[in-house]
Amino acid sequence: MSDAARQRRERRALTPQAALGRKGEDLAHRYLRSCGYSVVARNYKPGADSEIDIVARDAGTLVFVEVKSRATADFGSPDRAIDKEKEKRIIRAARSFVTRSGDSWNNVRFDTISIVFTNPPAISHYKDVFFHGRAFDPSSTQTI
Repeated sequence: MSDAARQRRERRALTPQAALGRKGEDLAHRYLRSCGYSVVARNYKPGADSEIDIVARDAGTLVFVEVKSRATADFGSPDRAIDKEKEKRIIRAARSFVTRSGDSWNNVRFDTISIVFTNPPAISHYKDVFFHGRAFDPSSTQTI
């Protein structure tokens, strides 16, 4: 089913905020694929309290992507909504995924994609944002 058709169906079933989030995830998915990433999974939920929006591969790196979307940037960048508790839940879900997939924890990265639905939508991709033990490289941030 096309993204547009699914989004119309979901708008009737989801809250407006949840529908906007799903639309953002669809846009992030297409963006990652256009950048050469291979999307492995979407909405991976190993338990009731944790989820990863997108799991992708960037060359030999397994990338866990948290997508945050907002209708406007009036209250700041959408990724500011990721607090330490959300970060812990994402890492917990990532560990589960790595364990099940047999990948190495040394080859993972955590990215965020912020989407503001202006016309056209503004997409900001921040790479390696909260993997503890690795320095954050500001040059790895990309805004389109």
